[in-house]
Amino acid sequence: MESSKSKLKLKDFNNLTKILSFNIYDICFTQSEQQRRQYIEYIDEEYNAERLTNILKDVSGIIGANILNIAHQDYEPQGASVTMLISEEPTGTELISNSEAPGPLPDSVVAHLDKSHLTVHTYPESHPENGISTFRADIDVSTCGKVSPLKALNYLIHSFDSDIVTMDYRVRGFTRDVYGNKHYIDHDINSIQNFIAQDTKDHYQMIDVNVYQENIFHTKMMLNQFDLDNYLFGVNASDLSEESCQEIRKRLSHEMLEIFYGRNIPM
Repeated sequence: MESSKSKLKLKDFNNLTKILSFNIYDICFTQSEQQRRQYIEYIDEEYNAERLTNILKDVSGIIGANILNIAHQDYEPQGASVTMLISEEPTGTELISNSEAPGPLPDSVVAHLDKSHLTVHTYPESHPENGISTFRADIDVSTCGKVSPLKALNYLIHSFDSDIVTMDYRVRGFTRDVYGNKHYIDHDINSIQNFIAQDTKDHYQMIDVNVYQENIFHTKMMLNQFDLDNYLFGVNASDLSEESCQEIRKRLSHEMLEIFYGRNIPM
């Protein structure tokens, strides 16, 4: 395959499909049933269909998409979904880069891209006994064409309170150059981590599970440390005993480890 520095000349449209599946988890301790309900209500309002739609609109700008259709829905008792159909429609004259480097942050959005879709679904839930409440957002960015959806990673991570992030990226199909040769990927990549800003990576423990020959890449992130006050709802750490704070930290850390490793772990 040609070097990433040389321009790949295709016979027709770029038929590669690039899919980023991005899951974030926000963890919280809710001491009482009332606090649990209030947290769910807060999350439901903070990440309602309108807010999620605006986030996906910004993502479509980052990857240069033209929005064709938007469907969004808030659910009872909680949760929301947004589906956005997009198509290739250049919005300027800047060249789009697929280089293995971080994309823009929320305060710096650029544009261009290809056809496919963006979706987001939210899942608030809580433990029945130990006070842990969890909010999960699942986001899929699927593109066909020149630009990789990995350029939207930085923006997505900073758009949510991300305690744990799991990311899957896969390039499917093939495209053909003017000489008839098939190309199963059109950009260099050895890790999703290379598309994440260094200051973000400094705050997370990260591991990769990659299958290079299949163009499958997987990265998981978990915060290295946390301030307990950021995980309490309706109460401050200073209002609790040191013993209670230690127990809550233990429960929060245990929840994060189980989600990060994807299995139940004895306390």
